[in-house]
Amino acid sequence: MAPERAYWNEKLETRPRAERELEILALLQQQLRRVYTELPFYRRHYDAHGFHPDQVRSLDDFTRLVPVITKQMLRDDQAANPPFGSYLGVAESEIARVHGSSGTTGAPTLYGISHADWEHVTDVMAQGFFTTGVRSTDRVQLATVFGMFIGGWGALQGCERIGATTFPIGAGETERQLELMYRVGSTVLISTPTYALHMLERARSLGYDTAASPLRLGIFIGEPGAAIPGIRDTLEQGWGMSVRDLATTSEMTPFATNAECEHGLGVHVLQDQVWTEIVDKENPNQAAPDSVSGGVVYTHLRRESQPMIRFASRDESHMTYEPCPCGRTYPRLPLGVYGRLDDMLIIRGANVYPSQVQRSLLSVPGTGVEFVVTLDRDGTLDTATVQVEYDPTLELDDVPAFKADLAVTVRARLKNDTNINFVVEILEPETLERAVSKANRVIDRRPSLVAATA
Repeated sequence: MAPERAYWNEKLETRPRAERELEILALLQQQLRRVYTELPFYRRHYDAHGFHPDQVRSLDDFTRLVPVITKQMLRDDQAANPPFGSYLGVAESEIARVHGSSGTTGAPTLYGISHADWEHVTDVMAQGFFTTGVRSTDRVQLATVFGMFIGGWGALQGCERIGATTFPIGAGETERQLELMYRVGSTVLISTPTYALHMLERARSLGYDTAASPLRLGIFIGEPGAAIPGIRDTLEQGWGMSVRDLATTSEMTPFATNAECEHGLGVHVLQDQVWTEIVDKENPNQAAPDSVSGGVVYTHLRRESQPMIRFASRDESHMTYEPCPCGRTYPRLPLGVYGRLDDMLIIRGANVYPSQVQRSLLSVPGTGVEFVVTLDRDGTLDTATVQVEYDPTLELDDVPAFKADLAVTVRARLKNDTNINFVVEILEPETLERAVSKANRVIDRRPSLVAATA
């Protein structure tokens, strides 16, 4: 029997960094010339900033000189030039897929993906999911949203290209998800980490032996969390599986260009597909040093339809070029994408992400997986309240005493981990609303954030 292949594309994945970056620079220069010449959106933007593609002669030039684009700019351009904006890049007759942003406010940003790009997306998604460990022998349960959100569709295409058996059940109907997971014998689960935690909680309440589930691998998309130790440990121990992170944003499809290998040391960044930069949080034209946290800026190298050139995602991460035992020479985001700069909470001058709160809560025995942070203002001072359910599997003799003791422990842990004094409320199981996709963990009722940053 032939040995199992270690890589989807060994030549690309293991080549020297210098060789890869020569190709990347050539692709960047080619994209810049094309978008400046053919796409009015970019020509207007670059002219307004006094930039011309001929100025880019190095990767450093690219970071220093090319102005970023933002999601709001894309929305505004689509409103002025419906339906796909003045950066489509192909004839509308060449569009194979129309998807859209998963945002909950305003009109969604439309993504028009050409036939050629969709075929390429499928190949790259296959490489990403192969990196995470999906193989042709797997049965992949896709508990993801199928609709305008592109993540589930891309995952489906990639796993099918690998040759795996796919089970695209979608998100929701949790009891049916669980019944069919065990009946079908799903070996891989793809979902958001929030939904996997909810499924775990529900399975335990229904009496499933979750640690002996058929799952061997969980791959998590759509939100931060899978790379955070507390969340990862809960999922791995709860389901008896290995956890892998995928970290990027839907505008940058193919999104599996950031994928974690079997060594679990963070996501490999497929730089020869999407050039990914870590930049200063306040100045996107200044590179952040290796291993220093900053904003994530993405650029399509090969996409012809709606190419994103220096898209400021507002993700936060850090990057390292330290070697990985798997032999891939791509850089890594050791903690994946651990938050969005827009999601960072500033409470009495202290900075904290909802994912940090979640990690702290999961580290306290007796807490459940659902929580909500509510921010208010008392005069000029911020107040922060955490409501968290207790573990529904516990058999308690004195519920009020247990809740009081748990609140004290949770408050102390949060203070230690975040330096914020939270008011803690312990709730009965099944009190908070469940999310089947991305969870909304924060209710901010403060009338203004000015005082919080003073």
